Amino acid sequence: MVMDLLRFATAGSVDDGKSTLIGRLLLDSKSIFEDQLEAVEATSNARGYDYTDLALLTDGLRSEREQGITIDVAYRYFATPARKFIIADTPGHVQYTRNMVTGASTADLGLVLVDARQGLTEQSRRHAVLLSLLRVPHLVLCVNKMDLVDFSEERFKEIQEEFTSFATKLVIPDLTIIPISALQGDNVVIRSENMDWYDGPSLLHHLEHVHVASDRDLVDTRFPVQYVVRPKSDDYHDYRGYAGRIAGGVLKPGDEVLVLPSGMTSKIAGIDLFDRELSEAFPPMSVTVRLEDDVDVSRGDMICRPQNAPEPSQDIDAMVCWMSTTPLRPRQKLAIKHTTRIARTLIKDVQYRLDVNSLHRDLETKELTLNEIGRVQLRTTVPLLCDPYEKNRTTGSFILIDEATGVTMGAGMIN
Repeated sequence: MVMDLLRFATAGSVDDGKSTLIGRLLLDSKSIFEDQLEAVEATSNARGYDYTDLALLTDGLRSEREQGITIDVAYRYFATPARKFIIADTPGHVQYTRNMVTGASTADLGLVLVDARQGLTEQSRRHAVLLSLLRVPHLVLCVNKMDLVDFSEERFKEIQEEFTSFATKLVIPDLTIIPISALQGDNVVIRSENMDWYDGPSLLHHLEHVHVASDRDLVDTRFPVQYVVRPKSDDYHDYRGYAGRIAGGVLKPGDEVLVLPSGMTSKIAGIDLFDRELSEAFPPMSVTVRLEDDVDVSRGDMICRPQNAPEPSQDIDAMVCWMSTTPLRPRQKLAIKHTTRIARTLIKDVQYRLDVNSLHRDLETKELTLNEIGRVQLRTTVPLLCDPYEKNRTTGSFILIDEATGVTMGAGMIN
């Protein structure tokens, strides 16, 4: 049986305890080795702390440890008997917005931390806005450091009400709010006796049981072809398969399919997964699809259903997060990578810049600078086979690349 996987991104202001929370999850779920724990305890003692600083387990870069902040996205892996987890630990500072967008773009769940003493800050609001913009389907607000407000139910309810009313302006399909103390472990892995007024699940219990299978688009069949498989061995001399990762829908042998952009139709002869044939395949599986007819299919093509195909378009309207120190301006020429297809694009217009703190649209701005997000009009050299981002996060997203250097300049979500 394939174990279920949950990807989640953590976000929070500086000193809200993100790294400590991840350290606590790793420790209490028995996902770290004894020598790692001993090293952290020794460092904590050397610094004169009267507690074990679990943040040292996750702040991997030396510069992060010295400044006490998280700079780059750090990925952590752990598993419980119920599920596997990939954590993207993302930075809180506004100058690392691009890092947060990178970490949250593939997440099934976003976890925002707030300090019970401070309540909602500008940073925690910004993180919720970014998670909403990136259409992360589940959001957990962890009210941390409850031990420093004497586990007050009243204080928790104030923050809960404030955040719930703020969240009504955003697209958050599923919101859960949990009071915790990462340092002491209250409500992180096991329910806390200090907060008997709270009747919800512990954080780990929620992460193990949140339902993510239905977040994938299982209706609209989308299979971007990454590679044409033609083995050289005599056993497979007439084998021809198309490898890629399913972005939407369910594929089954016998299904009628359409290949874009050529418009040729065929039926699925078989679906192969490394060493065996499958009776069906669905997102996010990586498989090789064989067709009954010898149609011309190459990298960048899309296999979909004849009655349900994406609309090819050269004019793209998108929200772009700009990741370069060189500003994004109209008339700029860049490469664009969308699923497995690479083309060239021209920036036609920057319509507005979005203030991610207030959701205000600045219509005067005609450029985007580093870490800014705005609505941009693009014209591509070849039609892209895309869907709106809110419908499909794979076929609805792209990256912009500097053709001269190969550096990623921006990430976009198609409206």
